[in-house]
Amino acid sequence: MEKPNNDSFRDSIGTMTKEGKRAWVYPKKPSGKLYKYRKLTSYVLLTFLFAAPFIKVQGNQFLLFNVLERRFNIFGFPFWPQDFYLFVLSMIIGVVFVTLFTVAFGRVFCGWICPQTIFMEMVFRRIEYWIEGDRNKQRKLDNQNWNAEKIRKRILKWFVFLLISFFIANIFLAYLIGSDKLLRYVGENPLNHLSTLVPLIIFTGVFYFVFAWFREQVCIIACPYGRLQSVLLDNKSIVVAYDHKRGEGKNGRKKFRKNENRNALGHGDCIDCLQCVNVCPTGIDIRNGTQLECVNCTACIDECNHIMESINLPKGLIRYASEDEIENKQKFKLTARMKGYIAVLTILIGVFTGLLLLRNDVEATVLRLPGQLYERKGDGLISNIFTYKLVNKTVKDIDNVSFKLRNFKGTIKLVTAKNTFKVPKQGIAEGSLFIEINRSNLNGDKHKLILDVYSGDQHIETTTVNFLGPRSYN
Repeated sequence: MEKPNNDSFRDSIGTMTKEGKRAWVYPKKPSGKLYKYRKLTSYVLLTFLFAAPFIKVQGNQFLLFNVLERRFNIFGFPFWPQDFYLFVLSMIIGVVFVTLFTVAFGRVFCGWICPQTIFMEMVFRRIEYWIEGDRNKQRKLDNQNWNAEKIRKRILKWFVFLLISFFIANIFLAYLIGSDKLLRYVGENPLNHLSTLVPLIIFTGVFYFVFAWFREQVCIIACPYGRLQSVLLDNKSIVVAYDHKRGEGKNGRKKFRKNENRNALGHGDCIDCLQCVNVCPTGIDIRNGTQLECVNCTACIDECNHIMESINLPKGLIRYASEDEIENKQKFKLTARMKGYIAVLTILIGVFTGLLLLRNDVEATVLRLPGQLYERKGDGLISNIFTYKLVNKTVKDIDNVSFKLRNFKGTIKLVTAKNTFKVPKQGIAEGSLFIEINRSNLNGDKHKLILDVYSGDQHIETTTVNFLGPRSYN
């Protein structure tokens, strides 16, 4: 890209003054075709975000991230601590997918899908436009003295922001502790659940701080994704780009004048109206080229297209394009790096799908009691003691659970009155058991036993244990 006339944007962010103070951003209210698509996408994602904790799949919450109890539900599939490898693998798949998407399409995730951008631009910012007005009215309101109008509008805005922050905090809490528990707490005295009430207040304060004051600084300063794209983007990545070839011409930009032949004067199509800057939610000038602060929200594309249309020039001066397309008219195509990411992503998804299909609803673990070897009993019996743990990942109780030996003739005795027990729904059953095998059936001091777990006559799980016996001497 041709060198801009002013490189100062590379030395400091657009939301900071020369004195190092915060430069408040007053973005113009966006409009246009892409903005309508973004609104539609945002409404769909917001609906999903608010509904997901309350959707049940076979009794399981659709999405649950209960870190304290180490229980996770992903798309209705429950993941227990024993399934942590699947959860980690799903996170790796997500990282690789985002990486691939960034290599191909830049920071488009931030502008279209990121919850921070959706809440900021499609919820809080639109409320701000409704209460305080557009860019110039907001700036005027900030600069005027505290009169009745300013007090009324500010209190109304802050109160609505606080209510929405509280609502978002409740939804966020539903993902953490479960929607059923949250709804039960709502109908009870909140002082009886201080361990939940305090985090709720903290989350409300954090959301209010982010969306009422910190705002675009999250994307510019706090979010590491903007820095990540600096090592992932290349000249073939599709980003929101300014066509400097067409916009600058030989003699640079020039204000628009009617009946003027700009081409003959050597000026490009950019009329330096600054509308792309005024509408930017992070306060950058897209004409300076790809910048870390750009969230690819496309507001500048809509605004520039509107200006081009009003002066009878072709749209697309700012558009989704790669550097190679602008410089050399090369269309987008998959690079070797993208193909590599696609291959890795395909393998990971295949492995994850296979592991998910092989995953049982019940997981049994039988371990030798620490410090115990074996015990000799009458009639030549050798006894070992073990502890067992059964995890029920379903939403139904599992009754009449028992163990049976598959590859050895022997007896299994539970340390309970009965030899059967129940595993509660989404719960754990633990205990101890003895395995007794006649010495004549053993050959050596260590044997691998296969234990089948049954619910009544139904086989539900298989596990293995090492059975110790006396050494054989020839």
